[in-house]
Amino acid sequence: MAVSRAIGLMSGTSLDGVDVALIETDGEAVSAFGPVGYRAYRDAERALLQQALAEATALTDRTARPGVLAQAEQQVTDIHAQTVETFLAKNGIAGDSVTVVGFHGQTVLHRPHDRLTVQIGDGKALARRLGIPVAHDFRAADVAAGGHGAPLVAIFHRALVGKLDRPDPIAVLNIGGVANVTWCNGEVPPIACDTGPGNALIDDFMRAHTGRALDDGGVMASRGKPDADFIGRVLGDPFFALDPPKSLDRNAFAYASLTLPKLSIADGAATLAALTAAAVARVIPQLPVAPATWIVAGGGARNRALIQFLAQGLAPATVETADAVGWSADALEAQAFAYLAVRTMRGLPITFPSTTGVPKPMTGGIVVKP
Repeated sequence: MAVSRAIGLMSGTSLDGVDVALIETDGEAVSAFGPVGYRAYRDAERALLQQALAEATALTDRTARPGVLAQAEQQVTDIHAQTVETFLAKNGIAGDSVTVVGFHGQTVLHRPHDRLTVQIGDGKALARRLGIPVAHDFRAADVAAGGHGAPLVAIFHRALVGKLDRPDPIAVLNIGGVANVTWCNGEVPPIACDTGPGNALIDDFMRAHTGRALDDGGVMASRGKPDADFIGRVLGDPFFALDPPKSLDRNAFAYASLTLPKLSIADGAATLAALTAAAVARVIPQLPVAPATWIVAGGGARNRALIQFLAQGLAPATVETADAVGWSADALEAQAFAYLAVRTMRGLPITFPSTTGVPKPMTGGIVVKP
């Protein structure tokens, strides 16, 4: 197959901003990694998205955009368009040299058991503005067929892992607002699932108690002591006993609904970071073979305390960040949606029974032209 230049965009459940990346791929192998970029959400923009998340809980129609959701969708589309335009200009990339843009949009509701997943962002409007074909709405077909619609990026992780010189099995752990893992072991079909809370609880705790958007570098958590009793209570939730595939809505373990004990800021940050790590470890008995290697990507890879909790909880396996193995910890999901966009254009499957629980390998996404 011919190699395509593709741009991927990702705005995750941590609500920090938009990642953008360019790769070259035929939808099977990744031939080259291009530049990456990032556009942070401003406080007012993040506040609007948080409002949209709250209002989306009442949705029963995935196409409806009542109230603030219509405003939030316009904002998401505009910001993603600006992000691509800035990225192209900064890196001297001609728009007509790009085959497709992979546009995930912003998830505001994810209830696969109700056959409902909602990502806001107007793919048609983005294609018109950029003058480039856009692949979007990647989750809907999978969920409609009875899958979880998440995690979506397992097939991309599998493509990358195949080139690594690391002991098998290899687990790729993405820690965004929600954490998810892809288990890879040679030619065996990959297994994927959400593991539990990622950065969302830590970020919400820090905003509530300090006004800061996150525990930058895990500095606060590194000074604290986890509350083991609280972690044990949360891990008693039935979700953690489910076998993969399984997925979560960002609000499934919402900070506002958890009764966190009265802790210092350092102890609270440490407790929530340790909870994320403990939830990851709970997945190991549900996998065919325990991973020998863990590679951590996403915002959580920047939290040194969280990495330390993972190293302790996942031993004797090794734990490395994506940057340490030559990948981009920050842009990995954006690169994945560039990859999925090319697969979508070529009619290749993007979800599988072992990754989302869909009955058979499925194509997904919709491609719209300018």
